[in-house]
Amino acid sequence: MTARPAGVLVAGERLERILASLSSSGEGEVSTHRLCETATTVLGVNGTGVMLMSGDVPYGSLCTTNEVSHLIEELQYSLGEGPCVDAYNHNRVIAEPDLADPAVVRWAAFAPPALQVGVRAVFAFPLRVGAIRLGALDLYADRPGKLSDDQHADALVMSDVVASWVLDAQSRAPLGSVAAALDLEADFHLVVHNAAGMVSVQLGVSVTEAMLRLRAYAFGHERPLTSVAEDVVARRLRFR
Repeated sequence: MTARPAGVLVAGERLERILASLSSSGEGEVSTHRLCETATTVLGVNGTGVMLMSGDVPYGSLCTTNEVSHLIEELQYSLGEGPCVDAYNHNRVIAEPDLADPAVVRWAAFAPPALQVGVRAVFAFPLRVGAIRLGALDLYADRPGKLSDDQHADALVMSDVVASWVLDAQSRAPLGSVAAALDLEADFHLVVHNAAGMVSVQLGVSVTEAMLRLRAYAFGHERPLTSVAEDVVARRLRFR
């Protein structure tokens, strides 16, 4: 049997370390905020966010650790592009170690405002349990550079922990509702989802298409997506 190099952890040991960190706060039940804070600490990054997805559409942010990570989630939700969206859609890890000088230019709308607030590297790990895809775990750093092998391995385990926690919490919720544990600190933009439903009826298109129309209108008129959605719901704006 080949000896394992010193300092190399197997997946089970990584899981034990992450679970121990989650439970070390003494807060009782693990909260969404605790999940994000633990990911930031364990992975050694500047900030973390968790985006949940519904079909092809970002459902909203489950948790963030600071203003920058909150902005990253808001940008992805409003624009419909970014590392989380790609990680979910392609069901694989997305890494951009230098957002200012990428090897492949992508996220034309997302990158400039992210760079403005000091984001230099972003990484997204899909949340999945078996064939079920839930969203992505987002990480950012304020300086360019790749994740180390240890950070990458820890992030894979951390994303599994978050996905399992989300499924477990939702399994205890009444049918057709969002679990209280998920909704407590989340930003699910309910007004946007309501507006998308209304636009879907107005135009006779799918909700996914309606969300794209909302985003396009907000982008074209340089308005926040939530503001446009509020006008739709209040019937001040109608799509034809």
